[in-house]
Amino acid sequence: MESASLTSLTNLFPCASPSPICRCPSELKKIRPARRSKASSLKATCGLSRRRAVSELVVLGAVALSMPAQAAMLEPDITRYRKLDSGVILEDVVDGEGPEARDGDLVQFNYVCRRANGYFVHSTVDQFSGESKPVTLPLGGEEMIRGLKDVIIGMKAGGKSTALIPPEVGYISETLKPIPEEFGPRRSLLSHAKEPLVFEVQLLKVL
Repeated sequence: MESASLTSLTNLFPCASPSPICRCPSELKKIRPARRSKASSLKATCGLSRRRAVSELVVLGAVALSMPAQAAMLEPDITRYRKLDSGVILEDVVDGEGPEARDGDLVQFNYVCRRANGYFVHSTVDQFSGESKPVTLPLGGEEMIRGLKDVIIGMKAGGKSTALIPPEVGYISETLKPIPEEFGPRRSLLSHAKEPLVFEVQLLKVL
């Protein structure tokens, strides 16, 4: 599944006055830069990894929620993130053009689940072959985890969203879905049930 690309964080809070740790540009010229190995130089030029990008969603979402006015003034992209009543931090990545999902609808979707630090947990799309096994679940009742239900309700078919789901509205029960059928992925997912989880969701159909 095509993953959502997240913008890099800029320095939102530059130092206002010089200190032994944070120096102004004129002072930095006097400091002889430390020698860096070829390996570290190559690493510095690499783009953001998916793991770091997901971690930045967590950091950026936290900044947007704790300092909404100041953060929005310094970094306009933060306005893409919003907090739902359930505590879910949501980013609308792609607006769909199909029917809108409503409470009680039967929906089909693909997802990638990661830990808040970016480590992969499970996906309905095979990372190597690209083959997908979409999940079909009702938005009514108590079958789906509440946080994911809150994300999908209001999405339109073809839309994509990325959400940080707190454990209180996540897998509070082992019977909640979506959950892998295979033992290994299931155990991996449930072992992180008490942590915030990041879901990248693509709504395919409203049935």
